[in-house]
Amino acid sequence: MKIAVAGAGAWGTALALAACLHPAKHCVLLWARDAVQARAMQEQRENARYLPGIPLPDSLQIASSAVALQCAAQAADLIVIATPVAGLRPMLQTLHDMAAPDRPHPPVVWLCKGFEPVATNQPVVQQHRQRHATQRAGLLPHEIQQQIFPGLHAGALSGPSFAQEVACGQPTALVAASRHQNVRAALVEALHGPSLRIYANDDLVGVEVGGAIKNVLAIATGLADGLHLGLNARAALVTRGLAEIARFGVALGARFETFMGLSGLGDLVLTTTGDLSRNRQVGLKLAAGLTLQQAIDSLGHVAEGVYSARTIARRAAQLGVEMPITECIVALLAGHLKPAEAVAALMGRDPKGEMPCSAEPPCPS
Repeated sequence: MKIAVAGAGAWGTALALAACLHPAKHCVLLWARDAVQARAMQEQRENARYLPGIPLPDSLQIASSAVALQCAAQAADLIVIATPVAGLRPMLQTLHDMAAPDRPHPPVVWLCKGFEPVATNQPVVQQHRQRHATQRAGLLPHEIQQQIFPGLHAGALSGPSFAQEVACGQPTALVAASRHQNVRAALVEALHGPSLRIYANDDLVGVEVGGAIKNVLAIATGLADGLHLGLNARAALVTRGLAEIARFGVALGARFETFMGLSGLGDLVLTTTGDLSRNRQVGLKLAAGLTLQQAIDSLGHVAEGVYSARTIARRAAQLGVEMPITECIVALLAGHLKPAEAVAALMGRDPKGEMPCSAEPPCPS
């Protein structure tokens, strides 16, 4: 296969490396927006900025020019967008403008997890009158694609994964999510191998929701661990966090069972408990007394949960979905609550039923 990976951060580089080392010996181009970074990667055969110490094979092509991206995209069997969610819209627009009019466009998949940022100062309140104004509350990646490049066969690659471990060839299982069978098949052909297992799923909404909201819950879990609240508290946060994810996703039309799989429970457990998680590190640093800006600056990478928490809470309000953990993290990140106060707010909630009763009206949760 010919594979083009647009975005040379940690995750894009790791996926390009995995595809390049696949037993099928795919032809892979890794495109970097930063020409200086691309030149350094070509010369050093290493992504020193994002994956230091991991060698890049000579067969991996690296480029940064718009011409190189256009040529690769038009010749590719699969295009992987490896930008943060904030960069998905411009990259899709670029691919749309570069598309050859006389041939079908290859499948496109994105690696980003989150909601498109929204520039607004509106408070996070119940907004039931705005249920149809999703553009005011941030979009999931597939909703962005539908606006920019409708008709494109596209999807997401998600699941419990740290880029460093994938780049080192450690065992990992991921989900190829798309409504289109050819997209799922292309991802399996490109990446399924001895150390990387790819499961197909047609519930794109559920897979995207799981990957987006778990980042906010990782901040909450890092906060609790940083305050030394114990393993019981961590288990409670993870479990109730999964309930928040499922409520939100089902309200958007996702299937409940998706959240019991790799892109739901699996990704949530990894991100809330693994110290390679940038979002978890934010919570730990806030618990240690750092300001939010200090915590972000110390990471050197994007922590999507910081930027998507408010958007998730606003869209949940539109859907009428209760998300108390997310709302507490929004208040914490906005400076309205201190770390200990956020935990106290969660633990001080009124008692609720855990699950809806099958023969009775749903219990509040």
